[in-house]
Amino acid sequence: MGSFSILLILIVIVAFFLVVVIMVQNPKGGGLSSSFGGGGTQQLGGVQKTTDFLDKSTWFLAIFLIALILASNFAIDNTNESIESKALNTEEVDTQALPFDNSQDLSLPLKED
Repeated sequence: MGSFSILLILIVIVAFFLVVVIMVQNPKGGGLSSSFGGGGTQQLGGVQKTTDFLDKSTWFLAIFLIALILASNFAIDNTNESIESKALNTEEVDTQALPFDNSQDLSLPLKED
């Protein structure tokens, strides 16, 4: 298994954990709205620490995901740089004509009302 495959598996795992951490967070609590005066109550004890842990883990997983994506760009095998798309290859154009019989009348009869 190449390094790109390993990085791809890690990207999928980190993305899954990032989704889980985001879904666990409370949508009404402590985001940017509380920084601008929206949250009048202060959270106490373990609830605040849980919110801090989820916030820090969200940022860590997001930064780690971006780093893995950038690292996977360098892990792609670029040894065959001369390979181009077959659609752009003009040397091997197949010019075989399709058989067509001109002796048959292909016109459609017109409807008369």
